Amino acid sequence: MQRHPYDSRRRSNGPRRYQKRKPAKGSFGLQVLGLSLIAGVATWQGAPVVESLWSTVSKTPEEIAAIEQSAYYAGCDDARAAGVAPISRGQPGYREGMDGDLDGVACEPYR
Repeated sequence: MQRHPYDSRRRSNGPRRYQKRKPAKGSFGLQVLGLSLIAGVATWQGAPVVESLWSTVSKTPEEIAAIEQSAYYAGCDDARAAGVAPISRGQPGYREGMDGDLDGVACEPYR
C-alpha cells in the first residue's frame, strides 16, 4: 500500500530521540574572561565612590565640617568653573544648598 504525500502519520519506526547540544569549545574560558572584564570595569568605576565614602565615614563630624568650609563656591557654576564639580559630601566646598536631591553629591552633571 502506498502512502499519500499528505499523510500525517510519522514515517519513523521508533520514538524520536533528541541529542544534547554540545557547547562550543572554549565557551567557558570566554565566559570567565567576560565576567572578569565586567568585574574589573565595575571595580575601576566604583573605586572613587568607595574611597569617598570611606574617607567620610572615618572622620568626625567636626573634621568634615572644617573640610567642607575650607572652600566656598557661590553656586555650581562657580564650582564647575573651578573644575571641582561634582563635589561629594566631605570634600572642600560641599554644602547641602548645592545638593538638590540630597544624595551626597553636589553640582552633579546635567542629564
